[in-house]
Amino acid sequence: MTADASPAPALDRIRVGSAPDSWGVWFPDDDQQVPWQRFLDEVTEAGYEWIELGPYGYLPTDPARLTEETGRRGLTVSAGTVFTSLHRGPEVWDATWEHVSQVAELTRAMNAKHLVVIPSFWRDDKTAELIEPPTLTAEQWRHLSTGMERLGREVRERFGLDIVVHPHADTHIDTEENVARFLDATDHDLVNLCLDTGHYAYCGGDSVKLIETYGERIGYLHLKQVDPEILADVVKNEVPFGPAVQRGVMCEPPNGVPELGPVLTAAQNLDVDLFAIVEQDMYPCPPGQPFPIAERTRRFLRSCGA
Repeated sequence: MTADASPAPALDRIRVGSAPDSWGVWFPDDDQQVPWQRFLDEVTEAGYEWIELGPYGYLPTDPARLTEETGRRGLTVSAGTVFTSLHRGPEVWDATWEHVSQVAELTRAMNAKHLVVIPSFWRDDKTAELIEPPTLTAEQWRHLSTGMERLGREVRERFGLDIVVHPHADTHIDTEENVARFLDATDHDLVNLCLDTGHYAYCGGDSVKLIETYGERIGYLHLKQVDPEILADVVKNEVPFGPAVQRGVMCEPPNGVPELGPVLTAAQNLDVDLFAIVEQDMYPCPPGQPFPIAERTRRFLRSCGA
C-alpha cells in the first residue's frame, strides 16, 4: 500500500512507536549522534507516543528525570534493550546479569513490560573482522537456549518483565533456519521473539510466514525495510552490517522490503496486543535527516491502519 492509498482497516491491536535507532543512535555517547533532548522533541513532533530506551546511557538513567522528560512530552517507554553472549556458556552469566539488571531496573521504573535481547555479533560491524565463528556448535546452541530460558525466568521473577529475543544480522540468530532452531529449542513461557522485519529480510527471511508459523512466539515487532538492490550487493560482497547501513541498506518505508501492510495485518490477526516500533538503522547520519523521515513513516503507517 502506498501512502496516498485509501485508509486501511484499523489495526487496533498494534501500538506504533519509534526508537533512538531511527535517529541514528547506536551508542550511549557519540559525537555523531543527536543529543537525547533533540530525539525526544522530534519523536514527539513526528507523532509518536511510544519509545524505546535505546542504548543504556543515551537517555537519562535516573528514573525520576526520565519520567519527567518523557511525561512532559507525552511519551511512554515500551522496552529497554540489552546485548548478550549467552552462547559462550555459564561463565558469562554474571557479567551478563550485571548489564541486564541495570537496564531492567530502569525499564521497570518506566512502567515498560519488555526487554529486547540482542545476541552478540560474530564479526565487527565496522571492520568486518571475525570476532568468532559465524556458526555455533551443538554445545553452544545448548548454552544459548538454556541461557535465554534462564534469562527469561530471572528477568520475569526479579523485574516483572518479559524478554523478547531479536534476530539480528551478523549474529547467530539470523536466518529462517536459525530462528526456527532457536524457537524450537526454547520454552514459549520464558522466551519469545522481537521480530525485526528489516533484519529478518536482510537475512533472507519472510516475516509474514514467520508470524503465521510461530504466531504464539511473536511478542514484539520492530518495523524496518531493506533496499533489495543494496542488499544484493551486500550479500554478494559479504559486507558487514555496519558498512551496509552506511550504504543505505535499511531504507525509508515504503521503498523497500518487506511490504509492511501485510506484516501488520498478519500481526493483527494474532489477536494480541503488540508493540510495533519503527527502527531505521542510519548510523551515522546528518542530524537533520531523521525527523522528516520519521514524519513520513508515521503518515505511511497510518495509511496502513496503524
